[in-house]
Order: sequence, then structure tokens, then C-alpha cells
Amino acid sequence: MGICVSKGEDVALRAHREVEKQLKEVLFTNARQLSMALQAKARRDAQVKILLLGSGDSGKSTVLKQMRLIHQVGFSPQEIESYRQLVFNNLVHGMRLVLESMSIFSLDVEPANSHYVPLIEGAPDLKDGEPFPLYYRGPLQALWEDKGVQRALLRGNEVALPENLKYFYPQLDRFFDPSYRPSDQDILHCRARTTGINETVFRLKTHELHLLDVGGQKSERRKWIHCFEGVTSILFLASLNGYDMSLSEDRDANQMQDAMAIWDSICHSQWFRTTSIILFLNKLDLFSEKILHSDIKAVFPDFDGKPKDVMEGREYFRKRFLRLAQKSSRTREREIYVQFVTPLYVFLHLMSLSFTNATDTALLRVVMAAVEEYVFLYLHRPDLSSRCHLYYTLPLYASFHNPILFSTTLRGNLQVAALI
Repeated sequence: MGICVSKGEDVALRAHREVEKQLKEVLFTNARQLSMALQAKARRDAQVKILLLGSGDSGKSTVLKQMRLIHQVGFSPQEIESYRQLVFNNLVHGMRLVLESMSIFSLDVEPANSHYVPLIEGAPDLKDGEPFPLYYRGPLQALWEDKGVQRALLRGNEVALPENLKYFYPQLDRFFDPSYRPSDQDILHCRARTTGINETVFRLKTHELHLLDVGGQKSERRKWIHCFEGVTSILFLASLNGYDMSLSEDRDANQMQDAMAIWDSICHSQWFRTTSIILFLNKLDLFSEKILHSDIKAVFPDFDGKPKDVMEGREYFRKRFLRLAQKSSRTREREIYVQFVTPLYVFLHLMSLSFTNATDTALLRVVMAAVEEYVFLYLHRPDLSSRCHLYYTLPLYASFHNPILFSTTLRGNLQVAALI
């Protein structure tokens, strides 16, 4: 009898140990899965996803390149070589577009320069390490100085001629030096059509900033939806300089009106009901030059400001964009980031958006510092979303009705201020 009891106890003990072992394995597996899930959540929480949106030629890719310079995410030797080749491409392709536009405008190059046209039309692509072909130096200079070409450039807004030609062509000697290496400004002024989705990661103190640049041309916009999930903020760019320009892919469409249509759809999209939106009215420098000879009222008849007045012109477009945003019945669910950047001595009030020049690294450094500060504040204070909405222009000394006010001062003479 005793032996039988001993054997039964032994069987029970082994069974108990087996169950205990299985239970430990289950607990270990669950703990490991939970740990992995927590780590994945921590990684997601540490990620800030900003989506760059806007129509073509609004400056999205330039902002991305500026961010790389600001955060010292340098360009690789292969990237620098690609930009060197792109400078040559921009020179010859830009001139080719000018020559094509001349037939639309019923203009001709001067007889002395006509034999250069086939050379431009048949320009080769550079190979790695290949210097700019010296036999292009003289023809490009001659065509740039051609009276017919200059007249076509004056009407460039009608056919969306490249805006960077005025930067590149005065520096032809530098580019045709066999030892030429692109400077940061050269890289910023390079233009290449963005296709697909380009993601760049910037590692900050406590977070990873994921900046997604997507093509702005109409054919690329169907891809935007693939980027919508998990977006922290939208950085929407519109070119102020585009108020009288056609789209490069559609001569009958206006750049500014196209940007407003996209902005309107984003502000009213179900995807972005609670997503904060940052609006950059970009290319203020080009706008300030153009407004002196191109009347806004000729394109936007409801403009009632003074002709050639930069402040009234940009204020008009500011209000147009804000009216579109305010049409939404969900205004109080969404945050529109409001800020204005200007030299400190004329910093008199806060505006409801940002006026920028994406090729000015010092200026954009200040702007993006405020953007990052805002995004992190938004992540750590989600309770703000229930009471953050559009604020109008306010004097600095006025009552702010207790909104959160923060500012960032860099380089001694620039300031960003934001109301959220």
C-alpha cells in the first residue's frame, strides 16, 4: 500500500512540475510580448511624424534640405555628386524650357545665338566625376544675355519657368570650374521633381522627428493617403510667389488657387480632424520682388490693398487661407499653429501663420525651432487640443486671454513667437 501511494505522489508531483513549467513558459512569453509591446509603444511615442504637403513648386523639398543642414544630417559624397550633376541639368533644362516658351510667346532668339539652340536641346547627362562641358559655357552665357530670352523670362509666370535660373546663371564661371563642388546654397536652389514618398529621420533630444516629403504635382497626390496614419502635424507650404503663376503641369491652373484648394480639402478632411496644421506662406523674398511689377488685383479681383505693397499683399493671402480654415465646423477640435518671423526691430505683432524664405537657413532655423517646440508641447500636453484654435493678429501688449505664449530667439536678431 505504501509503495502505491509513493508512486501516485510521484506521478502527481511530476504532473505538478510540468504544469508549473508550462505556466512559467506562458508567463515568460507573455512578459516578453508585453515588454516588446511596451518598447514598441515607447518607440512610437518617441516618434514625431510631420507631413510636408503643398502644391508643386511650393518649396517642400527645400525645407527638407534645410532641416538636414540645421540638424547636421549631412549630405553623403554621392548625394553631393548628384547635386553637382543636377546643377548642370537645371542650367540646360531651364534654358530649354525658356526656349520652348518663346515659341508660345512668339519670340525668337537673336540670329547670332540661333545656332546654340540645338546644343541646348541635345544636352547630355553628366557622369560621376565628369566636369561641366566647357563648350556649353559660352552658349549658355550668350543665350542668357539674349534679348528674346530675357523678354521670355519676364513672362515666366505664364508658363511656370524655373525660379532658380536667376540664382544659377550669374555664377556660370564658378560652376564650370573643373574643381567645382556644390555649396549649401547651390543644393538648396537645385530643383528636381519629387516622386513617391521621401522620409528623413532627425534624432532630437527625446524624440525622433520623421519628416515626410511627398510630390506636390497632381499626379503624385493620390499617394498622399499612404502617409496619413499616425501624423502628428502637417506642415503645409504655399508659394506666395505663385499668385500669378501657372502650374508646371497645367498652364490653365493658377498655383495659388491650386494651393488654396488643397489647403481647403486638408482642413476639412476626416483624416485630420484633430491634427495640428502649420501653414508656411513661402518664397516671401520672390514675392516682395514680383509685387513691384505684377498686380495682385489682375489675378485676384477682390484684392483691395495698395498696389506694390508687400505687407498688404501678404496680409490678403493670409486672410484668404484663414477664411478657408475657419469654414470647418471642427475648428475647435484642431490646432492651427500661428507664428510670424521677422527681424526683431519690426516685430510688432503676431500673425496667424508663417511667412518664410526656404532658402534662408538662418531664418528657417528660427522658424523650425518654434515648430519643434510646439510639436513637443502638443505631445506632452494633449489637453490643449480641446481649447486651441485660430487666433487673430494681436499686439504684443494686448491681453492674450491666457493662451500659451512661447518664443524662441536665435542668432541675436530674429524671434519666433507662437500662440497656440
